[in-house]
Amino acid sequence: MWWNDAFPQVPYARSAPGGKDMLTLVAYDITSPKRLAKVAKVCEDFGLRVQYSLFECHLEEREFQRLWKRLLEEIDAGEDRIVAYKIDARSARETMTAGTMVCAEKVVCYLV
Repeated sequence: MWWNDAFPQVPYARSAPGGKDMLTLVAYDITSPKRLAKVAKVCEDFGLRVQYSLFECHLEEREFQRLWKRLLEEIDAGEDRIVAYKIDARSARETMTAGTMVCAEKVVCYLV
């Protein structure tokens, strides 16, 4: 079908979420360049950068809790913001991508 050719599956995903792990999108807006670098490094330990301030992570709940705790340790809650969107397996399978953006080794753009 032309739709699947136009919007191929994300090539680097290790597997579709389900069972124990869930697709989680982590986005942030950090005011300090030093904290920004630290937050980005934490996110790189758990997922793949898909936009400048957006990471895609396939995590079990325990891994997500570790990620979230580390992020909270790095931010200034009065100046910064992080948000995590957990996406169920059915919705994750329906994710479509198109185009590219240069901000990491492997990048996709999300249509929301």
